[in-house]
Amino acid sequence: MWRRSASFVLDKHQNNKPISLTPSIDSPPPPSMADENPNPISAYYQTRAAHHGVVTSDWLEQAQAAVRRYPDNDYSTSPVAGRPFSVVDEFNSWRQQPDLAEAVAAIRALAAVIRASEATTMMELEIELKKASDTLKSWDTTSISLTAGCELFMRYVTRTCALEFEDFNSAKSRVLGRAEKFGEISCKARKIIAMLSQDFIFDGCTILVHGFSRVVLEILKTAAQNKKLFRVLCTEGRPDKTGVLLANELAKLDIPVKLLIDSAVAYSMDEVDMVFVGADGVVESGGVINMMGTYQIALVAHSMNKPVYVAAESYKFARLYPLDQKDLEPALRPIDFDVPVPPKVEVERSARDYTPPQYLTLLFTDLGVLTPSVVSDELIQLYL
Repeated sequence: MWRRSASFVLDKHQNNKPISLTPSIDSPPPPSMADENPNPISAYYQTRAAHHGVVTSDWLEQAQAAVRRYPDNDYSTSPVAGRPFSVVDEFNSWRQQPDLAEAVAAIRALAAVIRASEATTMMELEIELKKASDTLKSWDTTSISLTAGCELFMRYVTRTCALEFEDFNSAKSRVLGRAEKFGEISCKARKIIAMLSQDFIFDGCTILVHGFSRVVLEILKTAAQNKKLFRVLCTEGRPDKTGVLLANELAKLDIPVKLLIDSAVAYSMDEVDMVFVGADGVVESGGVINMMGTYQIALVAHSMNKPVYVAAESYKFARLYPLDQKDLEPALRPIDFDVPVPPKVEVERSARDYTPPQYLTLLFTDLGVLTPSVVSDELIQLYL
């Protein structure tokens, strides 16, 4: 199981007794929501109110109305122009674009929720967004970038203060504007990372890559467009052979590329100048979670004093703190060994591993070029 870090401790248990949200012990506690409403306000909003230290009767009335309107067991649809709107369908339609990351597709889908919303108060809109975000995160609980993207979207969009506006429509427009701006920033992340990495690629170098990362492909493509002379060693990337796919894309760009079987990494490391990998997620320790085999490549590179560079967008920064490989939530995939496997033989089907920060040199992100030790500080800034 994942260990949530100290910066993400939210009480998800609903207690029967009322929770005081007032900042002072002398102030009277708010009325018990459990007594008045079979669906009490979630701990998410209780924590949020306690943080701001403001609880008014209007806030409580809006919260009760919003909870009644959007019960926990029914979100994903909302009437739009006479037909049901589904955040999952919107998400899947964005995912059809081959160059669009899963997290960016989720960000676009959540922006569509705001546009389609029939909420009449900011409280209703926030609860609707929260439930839409939870729906997307439950769509694939093993996707770190999807979860991190949804959480960052919620933090960025709801950061605006509704009290700055005289009417709800103006406040909703501001929230929608922030949502669309966040989507645009996320779409540009890949280009920014490619630009930042160019100073580290020099003429005549040999780069080892592992798996198919669209960010790494963009980096190599940009380097080729800048007339840099280099060659690439691609690992095969079994069992889905993603390295073969990347080698095909590089060959189309006329980049010299050599394909390696996964077990030939140590054999070929002598001729490597640097390692470039992508990431499914960047965790608070500064380590990364990526395709299976990344950890062993980093170990070999570290032992031979070869730099290991990670290319990852900031929406993949997750508030997670795995301590070892066993802390990873299983992301299983089918494996075909091309020969019959006896039923009594256990097969390891995990799709990814965790690489600790001490084996990484730098992280190229749209926030800048970071050392692994800086990741925790950047996460704090992202979620402030």
